[in-house]
Order: sequence, then structure tokens, then C-alpha cells
Amino acid sequence: MVIDDMIPCTTCGKNPAATHIGMCVSCIRTSEPDSFARLHAPVRESCGLPTTPPRAPGGRLCRLCANECSMGDGEYGFCGLKRNLAGTMKPLTPQRTALAYAYLDPLPTNCCAAWFCPGSDEPGYNLAVFFYGCNFNCLFCQNASHKMIRSAPELTEDELVSMACAGSVRCICFFGGSPEPQFPFALRVADRVMHACGRSKHICWEWNGAGNPRLVEIAARLSMETGGTIKFDLKAFNPNLHRALCGAGNERTLDNFSRVAEITEGTDTLTATTLMVPYYLDAGEVGAIARFIASFDDDIPYSLLVFHPDYMLADLPVTPRVQAEECVDAARQYLNRVHVGNMHFLS
Repeated sequence: MVIDDMIPCTTCGKNPAATHIGMCVSCIRTSEPDSFARLHAPVRESCGLPTTPPRAPGGRLCRLCANECSMGDGEYGFCGLKRNLAGTMKPLTPQRTALAYAYLDPLPTNCCAAWFCPGSDEPGYNLAVFFYGCNFNCLFCQNASHKMIRSAPELTEDELVSMACAGSVRCICFFGGSPEPQFPFALRVADRVMHACGRSKHICWEWNGAGNPRLVEIAARLSMETGGTIKFDLKAFNPNLHRALCGAGNERTLDNFSRVAEITEGTDTLTATTLMVPYYLDAGEVGAIARFIASFDDDIPYSLLVFHPDYMLADLPVTPRVQAEECVDAARQYLNRVHVGNMHFLS
């Protein structure tokens, strides 16, 4: 059966598959984990990025995320933002500068937490901070421009702090890409804003969650103290499916989610989202994610997002309504607060 521009699975020949992936979700779950690198190498090469995290013996080690790149002389890290030059770690930007841009978004905004976050009802603006670079390589990326590192704008800490401290700004949201590859910059800005403005600015994070655990804990406390939110994008639960779709494992993400759940217990700081990729993020996958979330607190808000064709999975359709309904039912078996985002895409 071929649906829209999809092809039959090249392994079983029965179920629909995205052209770039070539395999259905059932066959992915039973495949060898190492077999998925082929899906990501050409995508990375086309952007001038390393195809895999470098593993040079005795190289310069970066611990900002779960990739823990060990860069030999002249090598870049997986995110493309740092390079080992003669034994010295060289970022692409001057000190206290990030590859990022920021813009004001009137509240209420399209934030995934807007449906439950009190900050969305406040008058003013969300300061959205878009970071270039990412520690994943999601084939369905909705913000793939983050890979255009060589043409990325630069933003200094002082510039961003000045923007955040404007009286009309209520929330500061760090996203991208994902903040993890430029975590020290983001944390310094967040800390400066909190000390300058007290708790009047909500500090929020939208990330894949695979950052350094110590830095994740610092970020979590900043959000909790300022009434902000932390959105984990739980892209898949099955480790094979996660590697196939994202080019990286999900072990660190799940571990960090548990850390943040413990730190923020009893608050509305922590939330999660899952993009319902057609025929891949099915009810079984969503149910497993919801069960994992509920193991910490069944009141943690969970958003299921409707997929629209994009990036390497542009041949997939919009999430079918029946899939969305099945996923919502599966999530509600475990969680009390389930929301569907991007509803306007559903026919």
C-alpha cells in the first residue's frame, strides 16, 4: 500500500515508508541500531557538518551534550560550532557571543506551553531566542535553517540581556536548533536577566533534552524560580526509532527528563511534546512516552503536535486524523492533561 508519495517498506514490502527512510516503523524497531547512520550521513554532508560525533583518541573533549565529541586536531564537533585547533577548543564566535538571533512575539504566542502556562495570559511579549546548531539530526526538523551555521548572525550577551530586560518582555524562550550546543551562553544570559529583573521575567527552554546533566539542572532551577517552563521534545521512545529519525540516541534525554521532574515536582515547570510523524509516531509509541511521563507525575502537561510535510520527510502527508485521535486516546490512558497542537493542519 502506497500512501500519498510514500513507498512500500524496502524490508517487508507491506507497510508505507518515507522515501528517505525506506523502512516502516515495524521494521525499524527490529533492525540493528547501527543501520541508521546511512539515513543521516548525506544530510549532514550537504550542510558541511560532521556525519557522526568525532571519536578521536586523546582529542579535545566537549561535554555540553550527550554526543561528548572527542575532536582530533582540525576536527569540528557534531554540532559544527566548535573546532580543535592545535589542542585548543575554538568556537566559531568571539567570547560571550552566540550564533543566534532574537525577536519579539506578542503574547499569547504559539508557544507549546501556551495552553496551560499563566505567562501566556500576561500583557507584553515573549523574547524568542533562536540558536543555530543542534546535537541531533532530525529528518523531520521544522527549523532546519539552524544548520546554516556559516551564514548565521551573531548575538552578544549584552545585546540579549538588554533586549530581555525591556519592560514589555515577560518571557524569554531559548530554542533553535536546540540550546545545548551553546548552553554556557544561554545560562549566563538567563542568570544575568534573573539577577537584573528578579522573577519578573519567565525563563523558558525548548530543547531535545540531551544536554549536560549538571547544566540541565541549573537551567531547570532558573525556570522554576522565575515561573518559566521547560519543554522536552520527546521525539520517540523506542531507541531504534529515535536513532532512525534523529540520528542520536534518547538515553540522555530520558535521564534528564527524570532529573527535571524531580527538581520541579509540584510545579507546572515541566512539559513535553511529541510530533505525530505519520505512520512512525503511532499510538503505541505515544502510549509508551505517556507512560514514561506519568511514572513521574500524571499531571505533567503533554502536547501532541500535528505534523506537516517538511525537510527530509516532505513526502509524508499531514498527520492523518485517525492517527491523531488514536495517539490522543493512548496518551490519555496515562496522563490527565493532553493537548493537540497545530490543529489547523488537520482536514
